[in-house]
Amino acid sequence: ASDVYKRQGFYGNRGDEELTEASSAGEGYLSETCIAWEAAAQPAKDAGIRTLHSRTAGIVLDATGGGLGKMLLPAKMGAGGPIGRGKQWLSWISMDDEIYAMHHLLMTETCEGAYNLVAPEAVRQKKFAKVLGKVLRRPAFIPTPPFGVWILFGKMGVTLTTDSGRVNPTRLQELGYRFEHSTLEPALRDTLGMWR
Repeated sequence: ASDVYKRQGFYGNRGDEELTEASSAGEGYLSETCIAWEAAAQPAKDAGIRTLHSRTAGIVLDATGGGLGKMLLPAKMGAGGPIGRGKQWLSWISMDDEIYAMHHLLMTETCEGAYNLVAPEAVRQKKFAKVLGKVLRRPAFIPTPPFGVWILFGKMGVTLTTDSGRVNPTRLQELGYRFEHSTLEPALRDTLGMWR
């Protein structure tokens, strides 16, 4: 599945609830699929093999694909405003941190179980659109209607982009992992090569 579909997969639409690895799974097809993925590793765990579940519970900032890649064309044309009302929480992580965090988990032998791979600063979708517009030097105030979301992300994307997920990287932070990009604007600037 693409990162757009995995984004809210495990936790589902949870409104303003702050989610950690200890939070329960959501409901529906995507949550059930994520639960099944994690359960598929149980035989390895039973055999004494260290297992890790990296929950990419946010959009991975990659200009060449995924959710951000699909947002770029309308944003560059000045039509990258908030999706719907823009009040839904959007968790995210830079591609650098996605890779470095996985490496950190793999190389730390005491790590096992589930880890949320998201930056420590979830933002409302409206703020995400505003910061993206600022980085691209384009207006970002015209809301994207559900039909436009359907064209960009497909039928399932309407639900996923309007769902709210305020996910925290609690276990990753407890390990002492230091994020390369803990705030959104520098992460987007680095991802898009739009330094000041």
